[in-house]
Amino acid sequence: MLLRKYILICVLLGIVLLVGLTSRHAPSLLPAKQAPSLTINKQPVTYSMHTFDPAAPPADMPALAAWEQAECDSNFVSDANVKARTEILDPAHGMVTVTGLKVILQLTINIWLPQGAAEHVIEHEQGHRQIAEHYYETADKVAEQIAAAYLGKQVSVSGADLNFEINKLLQQMGAEITSEYSKKLNPDLAQNRYDDITDHSRNDVNAAEAVAEVLKDVQ
Repeated sequence: MLLRKYILICVLLGIVLLVGLTSRHAPSLLPAKQAPSLTINKQPVTYSMHTFDPAAPPADMPALAAWEQAECDSNFVSDANVKARTEILDPAHGMVTVTGLKVILQLTINIWLPQGAAEHVIEHEQGHRQIAEHYYETADKVAEQIAAAYLGKQVSVSGADLNFEINKLLQQMGAEITSEYSKKLNPDLAQNRYDDITDHSRNDVNAAEAVAEVLKDVQ
């Protein structure tokens, strides 16, 4: 039996904060408003195939369960960077307006095969790869739909340390976007269905036919 791990990792790498100041005592203008901007950067799939000695697997290889022969790790990564304009109402209160978002998407696939793996096992792992890449084809559309809802969003903040509160808010927004991306993309159902049809490569079902059936069912 082959147990698969499908990892959707949401990584918040950076938060960008642009602050415009106003004062009750010395009124000044906020920076000129710009049209909200949204950028989705979907990077090419990174794919590697590795062979290993079952008696001495490498340290960087995911641990296999007792019944596993091979492994296909599909890692979906998202990084949301948020830009905002902040109006300081008083030393303890402000209004944050989201002015821009940049989301970077990645998919890293690693297939681990034992030395001398049967062709049927190799084809099975490639089937998992095909399913992951199929989901990644529309990942940018999924991320765009989620992130677009935050553009122009206004949220009030308050606290003794406004900079801290503002950065905390933007971090929360980035985390929400990446979390929602993981939930909506979610290839697990298709991958599990594929393993059900193929019995984890232990039956004679053709891997390509199983992939086609799974993707048809998903659509």
